[in-house]
Amino acid sequence: MEKSKENLSSYFDTQVDRFSNLVTGQQSIIDAPVMLKELALAAKTLAPNAKNILDIGCGGGNQTLNILSVLPELDCTLLDISPEMLNRAKEKISSVTTHSVETVLSDLRDAPLKENSYDIITACAVLHHLREEDDWRVNFKRLFNLLKDGGVLLVSDFLRYDNEKLQAVEMARWEKYLRETLGDKEGERILASVAATDTPRSLEFQISLLKDSGFKEVAVLHKENLFAAYCAVKLALEDK
Repeated sequence: MEKSKENLSSYFDTQVDRFSNLVTGQQSIIDAPVMLKELALAAKTLAPNAKNILDIGCGGGNQTLNILSVLPELDCTLLDISPEMLNRAKEKISSVTTHSVETVLSDLRDAPLKENSYDIITACAVLHHLREEDDWRVNFKRLFNLLKDGGVLLVSDFLRYDNEKLQAVEMARWEKYLRETLGDKEGERILASVAATDTPRSLEFQISLLKDSGFKEVAVLHKENLFAAYCAVKLALEDK
């Protein structure tokens, strides 16, 4: 596990320019602009009085910038395993807000974060790095515990199908998209990286796990090919 984290950190350190650009950082994701729009709308609708946001695996900060476009008065906490990504994200976000921007160099599993502290948690293209089922279960429960009552979890991510025939068809479709959009060389690099480091789970698995973790309201905002955006609300005790 530690070696895997080191490899990911080193890789993302070299990809700061690409991932911190709103266009190039999202090109490998089908319907990325649609999902960004849906997540911002969900944030504004479900957490209009939010005071802060935690961005898990913040990368270049694009997801936080997306949420700040509709909720500009947020204190921001940025979490990533890449110091170069954190530096770039803080620089970009600090340029558009006068509120606090805190960075945490860590993995979700180990980060020194206080429970019941966040109105919004966002995780963009990061949860698919979780490994075995227990890893998913423990960290989904941690996301639930980090939120305040009434807090909202916003996720967009790479996933898979449990049905292997569907999975093969959708992977072939994505490969075609990558080659047409980014070229054969970059498409092959992305596919090789996915095969080596990613362990996505189905949308159905994730929704079930959210509910097992304590979330009572879960909604799929968008799904296309191997990518989806969803939200979940941690209800206050009086609303349960």
